[in-house]
Amino acid sequence: MKVGINIIARDRKGLLRDVSSIITKHGANITYAHLFLKNSTANIYFEIEDFDDLNKLLEELKNVENVEKVEISRSFEEIYGKRVIVIGGGAQVSQVVLGAVTEADRHNLRGERISVDTIPLVGEESIAEAVKAVARLPRAKILVLAGSLMGGKITEAVKELREKHNIPVVSLNMAGSVPKVADLVVTDPVQAGVMAVMAIAETAKFNLDKVKGRKF
Repeated sequence: MKVGINIIARDRKGLLRDVSSIITKHGANITYAHLFLKNSTANIYFEIEDFDDLNKLLEELKNVENVEKVEISRSFEEIYGKRVIVIGGGAQVSQVVLGAVTEADRHNLRGERISVDTIPLVGEESIAEAVKAVARLPRAKILVLAGSLMGGKITEAVKELREKHNIPVVSLNMAGSVPKVADLVVTDPVQAGVMAVMAIAETAKFNLDKVKGRKF
């Protein structure tokens, strides 16, 4: 069983160390951690599993110096599920998202949890950095590259994402070398979004391995 723990506290040095030490003491495995500051307030979110006594763990966390509130929740995976990431030019990105969101809605009504995230970008360097960063995004299951021309450093980033991190890449049928290294090339951006969702949905029968390297 995996649960989320959200800790709100007045920021101080050693706060993260103290709360993570308590979690570890209770035998829990931290599978995800995120910390951000707003003014002088720290919001620390953990996802944990394999804990022994959740109630005792929560009580100890509440007694940590500067901690003001401790809440439990469902994990991000249960709430937002798998993520489709869309990167590229604004016009193409919007059409890919249209297809992805429409298709995700169909599967989510049947019990799936699939979310769609996007950023419109221009420039080889910026897009290549964004592609590499997909590997660091939690729950990212597939990437769609939507543009008119992509190659060079973007192509190298796509190779790395696929080979080292096993994240499939769908590309629009565009100029440049990216379509040559993508798992799937789709001409219509709306259809690209639909097929990306189908590729990761458990309620779909679409198998990306059977069409890998083909163009549609």
